[in-house]
Amino acid sequence: MKFGIRAKLFLFVLLACAAVVVVQAIAMRLVMERGFLGYLNQQSRTRLEEIVPRLAQAYAVRGSWDFLRSDSREWVNLVLPFLQEAKGDPALQEAASSQTGALTRVGLLDAQMRRVVGNPGIDTHSIRVPVVVEGRTVGWIATVPFEAVLPKNDKRFLEHQFTALTMVGLGSLLVAALLTLILARTLLRRVRDMARATHRLAAGDFASRIADGAHDELGALARDFNHMARTLEHADRARRGFMADISHELRTPLAVLRAQLEAIQDGIRSSTIQSTNAMHMEVERLGKLVNDLHDLSLSDVGAMAYRRVPVDVGTVLQAAAESMRQRLDAASLQLVLQIAEVPLIVSGDEVRLHQLFGNLLENSRRYTDGAGMVRVGCARHGAAALILIEDSAPGVPDDKLEKLFERFYRVEQSRNRATGGSGLGLAICRNIVQAHEGRITASASQWGGLRIAIELPLIR
Repeated sequence: MKFGIRAKLFLFVLLACAAVVVVQAIAMRLVMERGFLGYLNQQSRTRLEEIVPRLAQAYAVRGSWDFLRSDSREWVNLVLPFLQEAKGDPALQEAASSQTGALTRVGLLDAQMRRVVGNPGIDTHSIRVPVVVEGRTVGWIATVPFEAVLPKNDKRFLEHQFTALTMVGLGSLLVAALLTLILARTLLRRVRDMARATHRLAAGDFASRIADGAHDELGALARDFNHMARTLEHADRARRGFMADISHELRTPLAVLRAQLEAIQDGIRSSTIQSTNAMHMEVERLGKLVNDLHDLSLSDVGAMAYRRVPVDVGTVLQAAAESMRQRLDAASLQLVLQIAEVPLIVSGDEVRLHQLFGNLLENSRRYTDGAGMVRVGCARHGAAALILIEDSAPGVPDDKLEKLFERFYRVEQSRNRATGGSGLGLAICRNIVQAHEGRITASASQWGGLRIAIELPLIR
């Protein structure tokens, strides 16, 4: 038989409460029986110890207990003086009168544990105190335990107390059961809500959310679930957008190639150097897109190969800028270099850093208006090397700057698809910088264009 969480929680708490009630009942009964009654029996033992000297003296004089067997009045004469002394001592008097019939419970046993005189119920199980004469035990003064001669009314009172205690315990169990049931229903309701939301999320409903509820562990779990759902929702939107962008980027060059080839096949156009060059440009565009996608996928999963060694970032930056100078000149863009004179040594992969700077310079060449400028510089900034690549107009609106490093994102107003970019270059740049434990940010340049700042940690 399988139990649900509610039943398990209910039974667990109920059993715990029942165990506490049972332990308390047993403890209270033991306290009553061994505590209160034990106290009364100890009082009886104290009284017996005060009679012992009289009995020892009488035995020493007579030489045996025969005088008590033949005349019980002698026994009364030995015990009565103790009661008479109790009358003069308030404490002893209270002790003597606190136990009804105490005198009738007392008796005497000889050395062989045979009854001599007194209560016929005394035996080896009675409360006993030895009577010692000249180092030899000659008898025992004994009394029947208090619980054995407890009056019926007193016994009835104790039984009523034990019954009341049992009823209190059962009532406590009932209250505990009700409270446990309410607790289990409350907690399990929230758990069921989480389970249903999880099933909806697993089925693809990324808009599924859970009410936070109280500020406890379940509330924290609900908030974590909502954060996960929002992350999955964002990832799903990004995936859909990524697929749409990929299909668009692939469709454009493929459409151009198809049109060129069909025109040649239909005899509308002949295969010329111009048409071949146009198709070659589209193939190169497709190849660059595929390469960018490959690099981006590798960097996203951390599989892009890096051979990090101490390298002067200024030297790599200057080499990348010089390799782009001719293309920048062809776009009527002035290149301004401001490289630090002292080496800026970082732990990096020279090939990937060259790719990083090349992508940024290509971005500036592609999106900067003619007759503009591109400024490239690096300097020491605390414990990091600061690399700056700035260009002139057009710029990027401030509300779009933080999105520049997202894949396929481009500012449509000026830095648009007409320039032929895939929108993956800056995303790859961000991943390369992060792989070097660095930071890359975008802001407006003082010449009206874009300013890219990169900080890479120095090793010396």
